[in-house]
Amino acid sequence: PPKLSILNDCSPSQLEGLCSFLQLSTCPEPFLVRFCSWLLALSPALSYSSAAILAEQLFLRRVLSLTQPPSRHLMAALTSFCSKYSHPLCRVLVTAVLQEPGEGAEQTKLMCELVEECLEPHSVQLLLSQVLEVPLSEKLLPVLQAVLGRQEVLPPELLDLLVQTLCQQAPAFATSLNFAKLVTTVLTVCQSQVS
Repeated sequence: PPKLSILNDCSPSQLEGLCSFLQLSTCPEPFLVRFCSWLLALSPALSYSSAAILAEQLFLRRVLSLTQPPSRHLMAALTSFCSKYSHPLCRVLVTAVLQEPGEGAEQTKLMCELVEECLEPHSVQLLLSQVLEVPLSEKLLPVLQAVLGRQEVLPPELLDLLVQTLCQQAPAFATSLNFAKLVTTVLTVCQSQVS
């Protein structure tokens, strides 16, 4: 709707207030899908900061509270939003999921699904750099595996950081099958870059 062009005119605090007023963080998921499709049609596109605020308001609470696989509506909304605003979505969601204590199995699966099906190559690299900023855990190994499964050519500095991180943290994962799979994948996918 033409009224949505107001999103481009709001300051960050006004946009947060508008999201709160519209109760976007708790709106029904079918409406979330429709709202995200409207955002895709918005012209001009949202600024990075506005898209990040909307990513936080629309998805953060829902993703962090997942205890079972996300509904098809939530996945459709995420995929839709991600198709145009993957960078801000990645910055908001991944940072929050990485900071969450505990296993976060559903959040990890969701991140893997986003990597495998939604994110553009530059956003996959952003996600990888974010993951490598925190100490590795069993929860993060499948995410790294999904990144490597994309078969994208990694920038040399990011590949160096990945290899360095794996070497430094190998003793902590001496009995981890997931870690062994990850190292094997690195050596297979990046063999021309790893000496």
